[in-house]
Amino acid sequence: MQAKRIIPCLDVDDGRVVKGVKFKGIQDAGDPVEMARRYNAEGADELTFLDIGASYKSRATLLDVVAQVAREVFIPLCVGGGIREVDDMRDAMNAGADKASVCTSALNNPRLLADMATAYGSQCVVLSIDAKRVGEKDGVPVWRAFSHGGRTDTGVDAIEWAKLAVSLGAGEILLNSIDADGTSAGYDLELTKAILDAVPVPVIASGGAGNLDQIAAALLPSGANADAALVASMLHFGKTTISEIKAYVEKKGVAVRW
Repeated sequence: MQAKRIIPCLDVDDGRVVKGVKFKGIQDAGDPVEMARRYNAEGADELTFLDIGASYKSRATLLDVVAQVAREVFIPLCVGGGIREVDDMRDAMNAGADKASVCTSALNNPRLLADMATAYGSQCVVLSIDAKRVGEKDGVPVWRAFSHGGRTDTGVDAIEWAKLAVSLGAGEILLNSIDADGTSAGYDLELTKAILDAVPVPVIASGGAGNLDQIAAALLPSGANADAALVASMLHFGKTTISEIKAYVEKKGVAVRW
């Protein structure tokens, strides 16, 4: 079994890590550089930074944070938020990022994925999908891709969007469940499995981790079988550590890196 990754997600706004519930009710969670140091020491496989402010000032502040982290931490760093063109990706990569994540900008201009892949390779291009269940069709759940921080229903089917994005050059999918985000009720396993079944690239489960069993369920073949689990609130607010997560899911049968 291929080793699964545990990835802390740091939503950054004006230089601080913040966290909300279903993309709302934002509260301060700490200093991103200090948190990155801690997660690296605990054994994080990667770190994901998302600029949720995405203003020019906020983006510049995040890139400064990434540069500070990259000088001290030698695991892959993914940066997203406010990347609207290849030049923005270049700024992130020059600051020390290994991957760039796009969401709204790719929905507005799907060719951006191809341009990013041409510039840096598909392995550096992460499509972030903010998906929300909107009903059923013929008894099958329907999820749509939302833009602008989960506020706008684009009308685009999330599974079809994942397929198109991969064909254009996305090398990984960061799948955020809006329904589950920050609820501690567990990942949306049905959504995650549906995306995994649809695309040949790694899929990162995100949104809803509240306990260790839920993280294991996202990673185990009997659950969603995601390639990685993104974790935020549980780590930021001291409910667990990376090493505790890895030890627990390994006991459950998940292969992890140490």
